[in-house]
Amino acid sequence: QVQLVESGGGLVQPGGSLRLSCAVSGSISSIYAMGWYRQAPGKQRELVATFTSDGITNYADSVKGRFTISRNNAKNMMFLQMNSLKAEDTAVYLCNLDVGSNWLNRWRYWGQGTQVTVSS
Repeated sequence: QVQLVESGGGLVQPGGSLRLSCAVSGSISSIYAMGWYRQAPGKQRELVATFTSDGITNYADSVKGRFTISRNNAKNMMFLQMNSLKAEDTAVYLCNLDVGSNWLNRWRYWGQGTQVTVSS
């Protein structure tokens, strides 16, 4: 079974930075997409940043210019560098891996989440 484990969350002041990590393990045939989502209290789960198999990255408008998604294939890890953090970035951050050949034929895997709290 594919497993994803996030780390790196914590408490940070506005304007600060954090780097989240996601370790991936298990049997993976092909990756359709991978990325980061977040869910804040009272809000829907939101796509933050993704990295598709064709090499395209995309970001939510609210994080463009502040967050950067990256990966290290050799170490089976992906990362989210978060700079210039704002209070509204406070949420549980989840890493996601979509395994399969296309959008209609994929398995979605999720980590347990790591809490990011931005507060003074």
